Amino acid sequence: MQVSDKSELLHMLKPLDSPHKIQEFLDSIPYNATKRTLSPLLVMKVRMAHCMDGGMFAAAALRQLGYPPLIVDLSAENDDDHIIAVFRESNCWGAIAKSNTTVLRFREPVYRSLRELAMSYFEMYYNLKGHKSLRSYSRTIDLSRFDERNWETTDEDLEFIGDYTYTVRHYPLVTKKQILSLNNVPKYLYDAGFAGADINGLYKPV
Repeated sequence: MQVSDKSELLHMLKPLDSPHKIQEFLDSIPYNATKRTLSPLLVMKVRMAHCMDGGMFAAAALRQLGYPPLIVDLSAENDDDHIIAVFRESNCWGAIAKSNTTVLRFREPVYRSLRELAMSYFEMYYNLKGHKSLRSYSRTIDLSRFDERNWETTDEDLEFIGDYTYTVRHYPLVTKKQILSLNNVPKYLYDAGFAGADINGLYKPV
């Protein structure tokens, strides 16, 4: 890793001195509708991110505040998965995320388990057909395992980290019977969720 690159990233992250400020930064930049997965340093430089970029960026920023760089994969059916950076305060979980929808972002650290945190996204997680699509969540993934590949500062496409998330254990949130009885999301929530979304970055359900 280039020491100058790490120093540059640390300097850029310095104003983001709380989880909420990290979220505010992610909310302030456009959604990355491309397929490329950017390192945290590139996110700062190009000022855009999709959910994978944003989750890794938030994990890197949290790391500088003394938290471990953890992400969790929320797995969906007929929809995009979603990556959230997670952190603990007073033994409760919170989350930071970049999303093309308005309702899948920050969560206060008030959830007593990862499952409870993941379930807080359930009613808000729906595709363009209005189907509630969240199905499972992964165990935490510590991004420090990728330090040798300079995930925080590299110019390399970090798609390999996204590929890794599919290999870790996931835990179901709903049963097959419950899935069959799910209602579509109401119009007021549908409209609120997709307000301001970049249509090019949204999953097109079959």
